[in-house]
Amino acid sequence: MYLAYYCGSGEYANDTAIFASRRPAGGKTWTTPVAIASVPYRSVGNPVVWQASDGRVWLFYVVRYGATWSTSLIQAKISHDGAKTWTDPLLITMTQGMMVRSQPLELPGGDILLPAYHETGHDTESVGPDSCSLFFRYDARLHTWTETNRIRSLIGNIQPAVAKRTDEHLVCYCRRGGDYSARPDGRIVRSESRDGGRTWSEGTETEFPNPNAAVEFLRLRSGHHLLIFNDSLGERTPLTAALSTDGDRTYPHRKNLIEGPGGDYGYPYAIQTRDGKIHLIFTAHQRSTIYHATFEEKDLLP
Repeated sequence: MYLAYYCGSGEYANDTAIFASRRPAGGKTWTTPVAIASVPYRSVGNPVVWQASDGRVWLFYVVRYGATWSTSLIQAKISHDGAKTWTDPLLITMTQGMMVRSQPLELPGGDILLPAYHETGHDTESVGPDSCSLFFRYDARLHTWTETNRIRSLIGNIQPAVAKRTDEHLVCYCRRGGDYSARPDGRIVRSESRDGGRTWSEGTETEFPNPNAAVEFLRLRSGHHLLIFNDSLGERTPLTAALSTDGDRTYPHRKNLIEGPGGDYGYPYAIQTRDGKIHLIFTAHQRSTIYHATFEEKDLLP
């Protein structure tokens, strides 16, 4: 397993870099962190490491060129040897304010759908209500990235996490945006595509509470859907797993994975490995600790 994250003296510090650690098959410990991406005098963040079916490993991350994340650009690197070495960085887009957080989705034919969002906050503590979600589509034949339409909602939304219902019908769940103090009852925002991710519907609020925190969304090997989120309006605790067995219609099976005051359990990222186990990474204690948890779909069922 290979884990990428960013760290430094502070979220907005210029000494941040993307680091990675590896856990060998059968091992119980992670290797010493190694820096794999940095930009002199600039802040970097939000790495997304992901392996395509052809074996290539992609690393997406953002570079902030001004005082807030609304000045950031998305960059990427590619590894052809299992994340041992990396190419020089390439730009996904020249539009400032574009960011990534969630893993891509591979489409039929080898194209890639990269979840992204456009952040418009004007200070370091808020995400503007005009912030929106979108996707960049990679053409595997032309090696080009094109932008989809932007997903907008009443309170704004960022950090989409996407999964298939079918090859043509895709669904994403997004972290809420907007001023939390003005709208403390915000919910996870949902959008869908009926044409394989080319165009997306307007974002609508769901039943799931969201304390302005990231979510994870997967289609499991069984065909069922897994949503991981903070089941709270005001705190990033508990961190909850919800399972749908009817094609993303209802989520009756729920279990708190971790909870407790002051935990601040956020930024979940999950994969399901060939043995069926679900591996979940999330942060805790004001993003000073990264946890790795493992569970199975049957753990969420009665």
